[in-house]
Amino acid sequence: MRQRLRQSTHFDLGDLNPEEQAALEAEITARRAARRASVRKRRTYADIDTDDEADHRVTIGTRIAEGHQSYQLMYDMLTGIRIAVGRVSAKMRRDPTPEDFRAAHKLVFDITGNELTPGVKYDFKFKDYAPWVFRNLREKFHIDAADYMMSLTNKYILSELTSPGKSKSFFYYSRDYRFIIKTIHHTEHRFLRRILRDYYDHVCRNPNTLLCRFYGLHRIKLPHGRKKHFVVMGNVFPASKDVHTTYDLKGSTFGRLTPEKDVAKNPNAVLKDQNWIAQSERLELGPEKRSLFITQLERDVEFLARFNIMDYSLLIGMHDLRRGNTEGIRDHHLQVVKVMATHMERQMSFASRRESKADIVRKALKHASPVQLDTSELPELPSEERRWCAFYGDDGGFQSSDECNEATRTLYFIGVIDILTPYNIVKKTEHVWKSITQDKATISSVHPRVYGERFLQFIKRAVKP
Repeated sequence: MRQRLRQSTHFDLGDLNPEEQAALEAEITARRAARRASVRKRRTYADIDTDDEADHRVTIGTRIAEGHQSYQLMYDMLTGIRIAVGRVSAKMRRDPTPEDFRAAHKLVFDITGNELTPGVKYDFKFKDYAPWVFRNLREKFHIDAADYMMSLTNKYILSELTSPGKSKSFFYYSRDYRFIIKTIHHTEHRFLRRILRDYYDHVCRNPNTLLCRFYGLHRIKLPHGRKKHFVVMGNVFPASKDVHTTYDLKGSTFGRLTPEKDVAKNPNAVLKDQNWIAQSERLELGPEKRSLFITQLERDVEFLARFNIMDYSLLIGMHDLRRGNTEGIRDHHLQVVKVMATHMERQMSFASRRESKADIVRKALKHASPVQLDTSELPELPSEERRWCAFYGDDGGFQSSDECNEATRTLYFIGVIDILTPYNIVKKTEHVWKSITQDKATISSVHPRVYGERFLQFIKRAVKP
């Protein structure tokens, strides 16, 4: 079945003319062929299966089948993204107009299908916000359209992770760990749409921005279910490197400690500001890289303060080049939901020649299980788009350097995350309440200008002089 899914190039792209549809299908076919050729070159003896045995084998785990709480949501998200992105990517390129920033295209999926969408087993509604704007943003970030669709919708479904934070969002990683689908609150969705024009302009002026890289904004509604909004973002961490230490820094200290007992249970737990201070950590950046980093961070923080955004943080992943990938950290932390059903598809094709491809895929997914992701299936090199950013250009990251600007032993993966929290009435109330019992200089919920200044001062002190 994996081969059939890979080889399928017939997409229902709506109101495309024949030339546009043929061009898109040819592009996707060529890129898939190139990807398959690249994978074959890296195959080892263990990858070669006999009599399709590998295609039939399913590693034991918690079964993800119809009825699982995320099964339908996952599949429908991917279907909506594939059709929506395919349609806009097939058009001739143009710059976004003012109307494009307010646009919202609605797609209705049902069992019968229509002129815009294919027939599917589950009914759902999908809304694609500002598609032309996000197409241009993806191009600004050097994301290839065919690669984007292949990464999100080919071979693997998605690995699900619940946010440990207050938002209780769900994160879904793409099969190659490049992209993250994150569910967001409707207030965050409205806020992103409100600042989208300015965010776009900021990205155009700052190609090396450290801010979250947004690639898509969507909404899905299942029958008798609530509307769910979600964004597609770039992953700060590359799939090609183990992250040995992770910090999430806000510049505040109240409640910003990961207890030692949590670290003892999980040595790779995300550490916070008080841990950073206690361990006397410093970013080792020589004069040139320090100036580049601080200058860009000041521009990004100014943008956030201008739109009354606070509660963001600097995510820092550290890869020790001496330790390399020898500890198998990704082996223990990355899981995927993998389809292994070639034999089942063969049986179903004999049973019902008229059965739709969507039904075959759905039935195959009943037998999908979460399995440990073999790191041999992750990219050996950083993804192509990372080399275009100064902060990801050193083998996927930002390599440490000494006072003579000579490279040293640590690779940093850095980015400003959680940038959709405005200083609204809820945060103002939180500020007043916490100020009664705590030193207001140490709490997270403060005015955005104060938050930005404190954040910058903390990060500047965090860089080795």
